[in-house]
Amino acid sequence: MSLGCPKATVDSENILTRLAAEGYQISPSYDGADLVVVNTCGFIDAAVEESLDAIGEALAENGKVIVTGCLGAKGSIVQDTHPAVLAVTGPHATVEVMEAIHAHLPKPHDPFVDLVPPQGIRLTPSHYAYLKISEGCNHRCSFCIIPSMRGDLVSRPIGEVMREAENLVRAGVKEILVISQDTSAYGVDVRYRTGFWGGRPLRTRLAELCKALGELGVWIRLHYVYPYPHVDELLPLMAENRILPYLDVPFQHASPRILRLMKRPAATERNLDRIRAWRQVCPDLTIRSTFITGFPGETQAEFEELLQFLAEAELDRVGCFAYSPVEGATANALPDALPDEVREERRMRLMMFQEDISTQRLEAKIGREYTVLVDDVDEEGALARTPGDAPDIDGVVHITDGDHLEVGEFARVRITDCDVHDLYAELVSA
Repeated sequence: MSLGCPKATVDSENILTRLAAEGYQISPSYDGADLVVVNTCGFIDAAVEESLDAIGEALAENGKVIVTGCLGAKGSIVQDTHPAVLAVTGPHATVEVMEAIHAHLPKPHDPFVDLVPPQGIRLTPSHYAYLKISEGCNHRCSFCIIPSMRGDLVSRPIGEVMREAENLVRAGVKEILVISQDTSAYGVDVRYRTGFWGGRPLRTRLAELCKALGELGVWIRLHYVYPYPHVDELLPLMAENRILPYLDVPFQHASPRILRLMKRPAATERNLDRIRAWRQVCPDLTIRSTFITGFPGETQAEFEELLQFLAEAELDRVGCFAYSPVEGATANALPDALPDEVREERRMRLMMFQEDISTQRLEAKIGREYTVLVDDVDEEGALARTPGDAPDIDGVVHITDGDHLEVGEFARVRITDCDVHDLYAELVSA
């Protein structure tokens, strides 16, 4: 059972790959399982509650449960709530999880003798996959405890990343979603060390990685990109269609004072200038971001400043969270905490404000043609995504005459209409 963000999904995939390599079979239900592994999320209170509920359900249905993931790094909360669990580890702990599994369910055979798919075992559909390029984070944002659970930045060797990407493409993956805690910082910890791929040198740096990934002939989508100056180097690659014109940038707020309290870069003006410059280089760029409302001490004027930022930035997609205290976060000690109802009211107001902006951005696509990637097909048509739509978090394209298409296929469509979140299209004749 895998909960939480795509980074946790990759951890789960690594565990599944090891299990398959050692001859374990994966059961689709509790009844057929000798053991249950629950990969948890522990970022905010709602995620903690969901994870604890999932552990309780697994114990009730099966009785033999190993817990891993971010919740396992939050002290003894798992053991205190569910003392019957067999073992608890933190995140990205494949070795520790396998040791616990071996202790309670010995491995069937030797992993060096048996084969597994070179791309490993994936939880995503066969036509797209997440590619985690680093673990951990060097930031110490006051609202976040992820570094305390996942540690400081550790970049994967660039040759290893590229070999994994190649294996994914050989397995039929059409879209690779690049993820990490701070994608822009890739290589900082190793001082952009030179690695090798296919016998040629490559620096461990995001721009060089994206250039190499862009040679694989599939969609490359970037997530969790902090707006450092060197991100500007990626825009020509997007304009040349070498990687998708899409950036997931977690701005979090627009008030310099609130950003300083969050311990994030307080350079809102430069962010707006950078967004404008990005769009000059790549007019088709889609930008999604996330924000927090009701952070301790946020005044009404500072919230209005955030709305003004949204009006000027004209972001395509926006997610928003009402501030939620997280155990262990330094923001808990800040004065002037806001009532829950104020935090939530501001969240709802921001989303309503952004709704008009996002709708206008979608309306501008009506009449245009796009290449889309098909995610689902039934008798009513097909569901697909444009280069501006990431799976699960963005919108979809409804292709009313696409019932003959196949999942994982690229198709050319013309946009005919939109609603608040999604696009509607018809196929373009060859």
